[in-house]
Amino acid sequence: MTANSADTSSSVFRLSPLIRITLLSLYIALTTPLPFLSQVTAAPVPPALLWVGIIIGFIALYAALSERVIVDDQEIQVTYPQWVPRFFRKGWSLPWSEVKQLKPRTTGQGGLVYYFLSQEGKAYLLPMRVAGFARLVKLVQEKTGIDTTDVYPLAQPWMYLILLGLTLLLLLVDGWAIATALGQGNIN
Repeated sequence: MTANSADTSSSVFRLSPLIRITLLSLYIALTTPLPFLSQVTAAPVPPALLWVGIIIGFIALYAALSERVIVDDQEIQVTYPQWVPRFFRKGWSLPWSEVKQLKPRTTGQGGLVYYFLSQEGKAYLLPMRVAGFARLVKLVQEKTGIDTTDVYPLAQPWMYLILLGLTLLLLLVDGWAIATALGQGNIN
């Protein structure tokens, strides 16, 4: 927590490191074997083009995972670093005085997400994958007076731990697939 002045303080919440590491690792596990397999199978897409696409995709994913939530006495805002183009991820801000309610919505997979509804009727997704989510929800309750006792994160940490474990297993299989492709002698 950093103080901007004697009366105003702000808190910054970043995406949970567990979620960021898991999703970046999963991306690497799913994409890294492709250029090797492309060369071994003589696919029409050249490996160099796949590497370029993988690198661009990694940068885009990293940008999406660089979300920050800033809460101060006046507003809540979702921002991204300056290097992330606004056309890609522009973020939003909502003054506390404009928050009408926090409305739950069911996802297609049966989970529950929450949206801030503004006085104008616009909806803003409550960021649920940040480190310190319980503290964020407590601040939302303090700033708006909305009861948040039933607001929980969309996914629990154990879910991401399982996904990370399976991703590490997939990386081992990737290593075997790449070693096999290199062993066939078609890759220099």
